Amino acid sequence: MRRFALLCTCLTIGVFASRAQNEAITVSAAASLKEPLAEICKGRNVTLNFGGSGALQQQIENGAPVDVFISAAPQQMDALESKGLLVPGSRRDLLRNELALIAAAGTEIRSFQDLTNDAVKRIAIGEPKSVPVGKYAQEVFTSLKLLDAVKAKLVFTVDVRQVLASVESRNADAGVVYVSDAKTSKNVRVVATAPDGSHSPIVYPVAIIKASAHRADAEKFEQLLLSPEAAAIFTRCGFVVAH
Repeated sequence: MRRFALLCTCLTIGVFASRAQNEAITVSAAASLKEPLAEICKGRNVTLNFGGSGALQQQIENGAPVDVFISAAPQQMDALESKGLLVPGSRRDLLRNELALIAAAGTEIRSFQDLTNDAVKRIAIGEPKSVPVGKYAQEVFTSLKLLDAVKAKLVFTVDVRQVLASVESRNADAGVVYVSDAKTSKNVRVVATAPDGSHSPIVYPVAIIKASAHRADAEKFEQLLLSPEAAAIFTRCGFVVAH
């Protein structure tokens, strides 16, 4: 599994001053959160581990040293909660998002229905079993009665950023990502957003992992994510604050 790791090193005494300077809490987060979390964590002693929500869930279940988890769907958080792996009462709905159909500039795709055209050969989506954006995409295709027509064209990726990269590189003619991901690229265009009611609500829950060795700092970090300052960053990056 390809993962993106970003270490935000604490340069001054701040919110995590109670810990040794070379220690960092680990936050595992859906790949679509890369930009806002990098900005929020700047100057703080936090290690960010990005990937598909399902893969991150499995890492936590297998004992990975994670302090805070943010998934791109309730399903992965539900699974951890059912196994008693979350700190009771720490779970919050953090963000919401929208789903976008993207294509490379200059293509003739103008709608979800255009994906059935013979000229469209490859459609990138996340792996539905482990990547929430892929599950949402599949729900949209089903709702619009397009799934049978596009099924043979689907190319599955390990997270939403690989969907975006596939369209940017033209290895796929189109892809389904979150609106917030589309905003990060100048090499794709948003063809359409998914119709209301065509997929499950896109909700990003956050929670503290019970096995965290740094509970106090994890709690402080969660409060930071729920702060007005973080809300402004999330909003600028295309998310909708849910709390």
